[in-house]
Order: sequence, then structure tokens, then C-alpha cells
Amino acid sequence: MSLYDKASLVQIPSGTKAGTLYSVLPANGDGDFTHTRATSATRVNKDGLIESVASGVPRLDYPLIDGVVQDCPALLLEPERRNSILYSNGFDNSAWQKGGGGTAPAPVVSANQGISPDGSNNAYKVDFDLGGGTTSTDRSRLTQSFTGTSSTEYVFTFYAKAYSASDVGKIVNFSVDNVSGEDANFTLTSDWQRFTFSGTSTGTFINQHIQLRGNLSTSDTASMLLFGYQAEAGSYATSYIPTTTSAVTRNADVCNGAGTSAEFNDSEGVLFAEISALANDGTIRRLAIANSAATGLHRIELSSTDNQVFGVTYISPSNQAAISYTMPDATTPFKIAYKYKENDFALWVNGVEVGVDPSGSVPTGLVKINFDNGSGSNDFYGKTKQLMVFNEALTDSELEQITSWTSFSEMAKGQLYTIE
Repeated sequence: MSLYDKASLVQIPSGTKAGTLYSVLPANGDGDFTHTRATSATRVNKDGLIESVASGVPRLDYPLIDGVVQDCPALLLEPERRNSILYSNGFDNSAWQKGGGGTAPAPVVSANQGISPDGSNNAYKVDFDLGGGTTSTDRSRLTQSFTGTSSTEYVFTFYAKAYSASDVGKIVNFSVDNVSGEDANFTLTSDWQRFTFSGTSTGTFINQHIQLRGNLSTSDTASMLLFGYQAEAGSYATSYIPTTTSAVTRNADVCNGAGTSAEFNDSEGVLFAEISALANDGTIRRLAIANSAATGLHRIELSSTDNQVFGVTYISPSNQAAISYTMPDATTPFKIAYKYKENDFALWVNGVEVGVDPSGSVPTGLVKINFDNGSGSNDFYGKTKQLMVFNEALTDSELEQITSWTSFSEMAKGQLYTIE
């Protein structure tokens, strides 16, 4: 019998429909998660292209590593965010001001000049020209402003690449008025890149510029392709939110309610996941097996402390066990298993036992697994490649196997399916 056969609930993100994330086990559907999100959202599909999915549809996001789209997706769960930019991919619209200063004329913007990251011929060409200017007042710029909130973190993103081989290596400047520290150059390459800039607002008038500026550029001209601009309040960038005539809010993902009492053993078990954080953003994010009122639970937690993870058993009003470990980088996918049994708790990460707790009771009445703390808060925002529940406390060698980097592909070989 393989370890896969010992599992009572298996979630390998592969099958979805509006409102449902299908689990591989149990086969009767009791392990399926209910997913809600009241708005559409974007993901990167299996072809490496940005695409929109309808409201309520879980997003299976395919990672791009070293320019190669990976075979297996991850479930992407994100918080609510709002793109405050108008015409996020409509740079010829009047919402985007084109200005010149000193010897530099305004940039020339042309629509449908290249294949964008969504696979369509909808990238915009922007031609900058300094007119021979070399001072800070010589600038050719593309600008849009919005009313924000003072003393708030904002992150600004856009996709850009060189228009032609002669533009590769040219330096373009990005700056924002009333956002601290945001005046940075970026270098055009032959590949699409998503450039990210962030800072804290010092006022409510937030005015953004993509520009060629005489005292910062090494070239008199530069032509670039541009796609998908986003300005959102937050400490890290989230998936692209398209806009036209108004700002657009993407609602948060909520994914909960898998399992019944048949999938959980109150006496002992293991909660296993392969996950990664979206960022070290100072929030608590939890995955929990819980009873109906969440007064008793076992959970894996991404802490508010950078790169720290926990395995916790809780019976109201206090923790029965709590084991912590600091990751090298929690934004890189890692495998974690939390073993629970009365007076026998252990946390394993990437093939290594990182902590134990030899004392504590276990809760009863376990009936569900949620991407939160079991009661609707501390939502898990991140990426999940695997999630499994075992109804027995696995041995050390088994825990080492499921948390190693090479074990699961063989363990679950032939078990994957896709319904998208």
C-alpha cells in the first residue's frame, strides 16, 4: 500500500467548476471544497497566458519558472484588491496623459503593436524621445493620477518589454508623486517582465509616470511594449485586475467546508500541504481541520512573523500543542506535515522533523477542513499544490517521505485528473 492509499482526503488542484474545487479523494465528493468569489479574476493558464475566469471559479495558476510553464498548477487564493487605474490596458485613452518637457516631445502611443502576456495582439507601443535633452527637465512621459489614501502602502505593476532588438538594454524611469521612495529605473529586455514598485503614500494625490528623463537615461530614444498597468493598496502585488472606464475591485477568494466526520479521526492523524505564501506581509494565514464550531482544531499556520510556520492543536480556550519553525523563504513552495496524537505532536518541513511537543490533548468532533482558522477568519492567502489528510499518525519514515521534494510525484502517479 502506498502512502497515497492511506490518505482519507486528497486535494491536488486539478478539477474545478463555479463554486467547487474538486478533491481527488474521497471519490464520493465529500472532500470537495466550496469556493466563492463574487467577481471574475485572472490567472496564468497552462499555456503561460493571463486569462480571466468567471466569478466563483477557483483559479488553478500555472507557475512560470526560468521561462518554462510548469506542468502542475497551484490553487491561487488572494485577498480583495482594487486596481485604481482607469484603462489598465488602454494607454491611448485620454485617461493616460502624454506629456513632454524641455526639449522632449510627448510620447507616441500606438495600439495593437504586439502579442501581450494574454496572448492577444493588444500590447501598446510607446515611443519616447528626449529630443537631445540631458537634464532633469527634459522628459517624455506617460502619466495617470488617482485619489488615494495618505500613509498607505501601494504597489504598482505593469508588463513591459523592448519593442525591437535595438531597444534591448535601454533604461526607462518609473516615478510616483506623493509615494515615498518611488523613483527607479528599469531596463527593457526582449522578454515580457512584470515590473513591480511599491511605497507608502505621503498624500492623497498619487500621480504615476513612466518616462524617459534626460538626467536618468542613457539613450535619447526608447520604444517599449506595454500591457496591464495596476495600482493597488497593499504591500505586495496580486494578479492582474483589468479595468476600463472605472476602478475595479476583485473580491477575495474563500475556499472552505471540505470533508465530513468520516474523513477525520479524532484520535490521531496528519495534516499535510505543499504551499507557499504570496508574501511576508505580517498577517496570519491558516489551514485548519476543525469541529463544527471551531472550538477544537488542528492547523498549519503561516505566521505574522516573516517566514515562520506553525503546527498547532487548539481546544478552546487554549493551545494544546504549538510547534514553530522559521523557513528560509516561505514564498518558495514547501512541504509541511503536522502530526497530531495525544501527547505526541510533531512538525515536519521538507523532509526534516523541525519540532515536537510531547504533551497535549486532541479535540473531538472534527468534521471539516478550511482554508482559514475554521470559523471564517485568518484566511489562507497563498498557493497550494497539494493538501492531504491522513487518519493515522504516520511514522517518521513516512513523514519524511511525504515532505521530501521527490516522493509525491511517484506516490500519486496516475491519480491526477483535470476538469476545467
